[in-house]
Order: sequence, then structure tokens, then C-alpha cells
Amino acid sequence: MGSTAAMAMGLRAKGIASTVLLLSHLPSKYAFVFRENQIVFADAEQGWPADLSLNAFDALLVVDTGTWSQLPGLKEKVAGWTKPKLVVDHHLTQENWADAKLVVTDAAAAGEIVAELLDQWEVDFDQPIAAALYLAIASDTGWFQFSNTRPYTLRLAARLMEAGVETDVLYQALYQNERAERIALQTRAQGSMELFCDSRLAVMRVTKRDFEETRAAVPDTENLINVPLQIRTVEVSLLFTEPKEPGPIRVSLRSKGQVDVARFAEKFGGGGHARAAGLKVEGALKEVMGKVVEGMVEEIGTKARSGCVKSQGL
Repeated sequence: MGSTAAMAMGLRAKGIASTVLLLSHLPSKYAFVFRENQIVFADAEQGWPADLSLNAFDALLVVDTGTWSQLPGLKEKVAGWTKPKLVVDHHLTQENWADAKLVVTDAAAAGEIVAELLDQWEVDFDQPIAAALYLAIASDTGWFQFSNTRPYTLRLAARLMEAGVETDVLYQALYQNERAERIALQTRAQGSMELFCDSRLAVMRVTKRDFEETRAAVPDTENLINVPLQIRTVEVSLLFTEPKEPGPIRVSLRSKGQVDVARFAEKFGGGGHARAAGLKVEGALKEVMGKVVEGMVEEIGTKARSGCVKSQGL
């Protein structure tokens, strides 16, 4: 969200009009970045906008992913489209469909790459652009706690603060502005947590019923995947999310570094980073959980399968 907003504002500064196409709903906590800066966007999850024709555009730029699995419905829309297709990304997992790609896997966030592009285009970092970039890098580094944080990241963050970013205000907007429904959903998910493989693997689930009874939505699961990593013994955390409407099961994966979850996710058509990845699998929740958990149990490397059983249900 932050990278895309910053890119749109940077293009505007260069006299280039753009429309942001969101393939999932705009989460309320990030909406201010788009609405306060008059960024034109369309929400494809509510149905592909009837008045949005790719023929009206000169190029397609995809930010923060290079795989079709994270771009639902887009592959079919651009099939046969002859205009340039571009990717700006920092993930290891990529597919070769774009005409040009700028992929910097050392970057902590796509926002770092966007910042470099804007510098090369000689776009000044005003407060709105700086706030969008800060949102991008702070959220993708766990507010600078994750191992992907590098000296460049912190230097860029300092520069964005100098451009007028009020970090405390932004933090409150992102992390101290929750709806009661989200907290209720998180409580349900944490209550479902099970530990496997001598408590090295944590598994949580969010069901359709959980969404209905808490009146929460899929965006309310954000960052929930990181909670089990607080447990000293846990090496890998899995979160299975059953959609409210018919569709694939979403699986989020996090690792402390012992397991490359991006490589594991690729086995199921997903991808991401070594320590943070995702995938989508068609099927019933119980069936999908069985397949993925079994695969992760094997990945963790327990010698005797009989010894890698549920350690504790919380």
C-alpha cells in the first residue's frame, strides 16, 4: 500500500497520471494514505471495474510481487495485452511474465526501491510521499525489528522523518487504532493454536464461522501470524484462513530462520521471503491443513514421524 501510494504520487510529480488497481479491499487502517492524497484507485475484489479498460493505459506496473498467485484475476486480464508490463519487487520468488523487472532482493521493502527510483527521477520527498514510504518500510520490517532491516533502511527512515513524517502519529494510526472485531478474531485464532514437533511448529486457523461470529474481515488477520513466534521454542508459524466466500484457503508462513518458508511455499504454488511467505490452496480447511502441516513437519526434519506429533493445544 505504501509503496504503491508513493509510486503514484511520484508519477504525478512527473506529470504522469496513474490509477491504482487494488486486487483486494483497501484496509481501513491504510485508507488515509490514498484518500488524503487523492490517489485514484479501483477495488477489483468487488468485481473488476466496468469502466476500467487496460486499453486506456500505456503500461502496467506491478509493485511488491512478481507472481501470478498473488495477483488474482490479473493474468487473464492482461493475456494478449501488448503494452509494457513492469515489476518492482524485492521478493525472491519470481515468474518471468514481465517485459522488464527491477527486483532487489536485498531491499527490506519495495518502498526502498521506490525511494531509489524517485531519487533518480529527481522527485522531492514531500511529507505525503515520505509518509507513504515510511509506511512501506516500517510495516515490512516489523517497525524495524525484523532481520531484513539493514543500515540503509534506517538511514532512509531518518531521511523520511526529516521530510516531516510524524512516526508516533503513524504508529498510532497503524497499531493503536484497532476495531473490537479484529481483537475478537485474534483471540479466536490464538485460542486455536496447536504446537507440533517438540513445540517447534505453531499452527493457527481462522474459520468462516470465526469471521461470521466476530463480524471481522480477512484484513483483520494481518500480523496475527507473528504472534506464535514470541514462543521461545517455535521456529515456524502457520496461519490458515478460510475465506468468508468460496475460494482457496490462504496460508501465511513465518520463520525465525531455521526453515526457508519461501522455498517450502513454492511447493504449493506460493512464494515470498525465506522468513515470510504465503500460498493459496484449493480445498476444505481440514484437508489443506493436513497437507501443509504434514509437509512442514517433514521440512522441519524430525527423524521419526511418530515423534513429531502435537505437543500442546492452547
